[in-house]
Amino acid sequence: MQLAIISDVHGNCFAFDAVLNDIQRQGIERIVCLGDMLQGGAQPAETLARLRELNCPVVMGNADAWLLTGEDTSSAEPTSDQQRAVRAWALAQLSADDQAFIGQFQPTIEITLEAGKKLLCFHGSPHSFDDVILPGTPDETIRQFLSGFDATFLMGGHTHTQQMRRLGDSWYINPGSVSLAYCWELSDPATGQMRVDPWADYAIISSEGAKLGVTFRHIPFDVDELARIIRTSGRPYAEEIIALYRRLN
Repeated sequence: MQLAIISDVHGNCFAFDAVLNDIQRQGIERIVCLGDMLQGGAQPAETLARLRELNCPVVMGNADAWLLTGEDTSSAEPTSDQQRAVRAWALAQLSADDQAFIGQFQPTIEITLEAGKKLLCFHGSPHSFDDVILPGTPDETIRQFLSGFDATFLMGGHTHTQQMRRLGDSWYINPGSVSLAYCWELSDPATGQMRVDPWADYAIISSEGAKLGVTFRHIPFDVDELARIIRTSGRPYAEEIIALYRRLN
């Protein structure tokens, strides 16, 4: 059994398609999405159409919930005027049926693997889609975030960075972001100056009897073409999001 685990597409269907093409070339038929699928990018309607076609399980992310409700549940930073403008534009691209579809995303998803092992999927943590797990987060903090849940693989997104951490008999794994693969080493979160790598991230989980495997994938995409798509979409603050990809070029 092989499963592709994707997360944090953020309305970037151009990068999403690059990942889906790579998944198809490898003959992988099962996909799980860890949330934050639509808000922020220039192609929310196109991304949602892909999700309908895939008919795969999707976790509710903090950005998905905020898109629907406008209620900011995170205390990390206040919502900006730019974020509110992009949210209003994204909602205008989606029908009532589209929004109802988003409302069906699940808090967690559990998948049974071979040999009695389990895969638990969530966004930030199984307790809250706002919980933040970074490579430098202490093990004890991560154990608190994951407490009360028993699975071989604990798969979460939210922080846009690929990582894997062993916690006893379990593994915490983040597949990274399809749309915005953060380069934390060259970013300054304190000032909001993020750097984004010019590729889409995802992960593959393989299960063959008692044998398990994890593969991280980087799929490059054409930043110039993405910039063209963003500029012609009508998304507010187009140049600001394009600049995130340009800082590494």
